[in-house]
Amino acid sequence: VRTYGCDYRCSWCDSAFTWDGSAKDIVRMLEPEEILNELLALAGPNFDSVTISGGNPALLGSSMAEFVTLLHERGIQAAIETQGSRWQDWFYDIDSLTISPKPPSSGMNTDWAMLDSIMDKLKEQGKAAHSLKVVVFDEQDYAYAKSVHQRYPGVPLYLQPGNEDVAEPGDISARLLSRLEWLFNLVIADPEMNRARVLPQLHALIWHNKRGK
Repeated sequence: VRTYGCDYRCSWCDSAFTWDGSAKDIVRMLEPEEILNELLALAGPNFDSVTISGGNPALLGSSMAEFVTLLHERGIQAAIETQGSRWQDWFYDIDSLTISPKPPSSGMNTDWAMLDSIMDKLKEQGKAAHSLKVVVFDEQDYAYAKSVHQRYPGVPLYLQPGNEDVAEPGDISARLLSRLEWLFNLVIADPEMNRARVLPQLHALIWHNKRGK
């Protein structure tokens, strides 16, 4: 599920259509129960988890809390990815919460006070199912990822190589795998990142730059 609207304007955003107005004619305003009904119509009983991204889903308050409750009532887990720029109390109810602060290549500045506050609240509540993810395009981004890891040493950190051309048609897997190897080599040679994990963008490897995948 993708929410519309974002408080960031990342230079390499692969879902800019959720905030730049280019998809405004196909955006649908739905109530929480209507979203659930759409999911059930699409997949029937063939899912037990829903990933919510954006845009920034943390811009939504009570309506998102209601949607998460509806999922849980049906035994469906909720996973959220957000950049850590806003806090919502419903974070406590998320089964898998990924905080993905944006590195220098994005052109965005991290609000460290807000990010510290979010991570402190999750730690105090004892929520285990949250992690950090940083997309890495270059060595400056990698240095940023290290600073995040050092700042929150007890939180699992995942690194992903960035997709440098989100408009390229056709099969982009060779390019993505080359960048994945580059990032693997950086992490393997760095003892300070022994606990960091490198993952590919699986959706991009499988479906490339197709929207809606």
